[in-house]
Amino acid sequence: MAFVRVDNRLVHGQIIESWLPFTHARTILVVNDDLSTDFLRQEIMSLAIPSGVRIEFLPVGDLLGFLSRNPLDAEDALILFASCRDARIAYERGFGFGNLNLGNLHYAPGKKQVCPHVALSKDDESCLDFFRDKGVRLDYRCVPSDPQQLRSV
Repeated sequence: MAFVRVDNRLVHGQIIESWLPFTHARTILVVNDDLSTDFLRQEIMSLAIPSGVRIEFLPVGDLLGFLSRNPLDAEDALILFASCRDARIAYERGFGFGNLNLGNLHYAPGKKQVCPHVALSKDDESCLDFFRDKGVRLDYRCVPSDPQQLRSV
């Protein structure tokens, strides 16, 4: 089963040190249009990946095709999106999931801080409303040891 997370930092220390051991994932799918064509950033992120863990960088539109060619039923995966919008696009194209972890969305002007690590724009709020309406459980945690925060924003 895949663990799906929105974190605008994508691959970083919390992913490697906390979420990989917690999920037991052996595959990380980084689903982001910009990063899918930025080979230098991919190379830099890949340096942090432990041996035995596979990492793939995909455009949002290629996620379902990749999964159909590479079924993950034999291994768990950590699927990372940089934004709520990207997660919603993947969901609307057929990538179903029942839980969405909101790990980090940086503050910027026009965003509302809803917890220490998540600031939401109006578009983000609309996107999260979409997921709630679909029955997706929203989990606001930076790291697995944080208490689960289920919010209705």
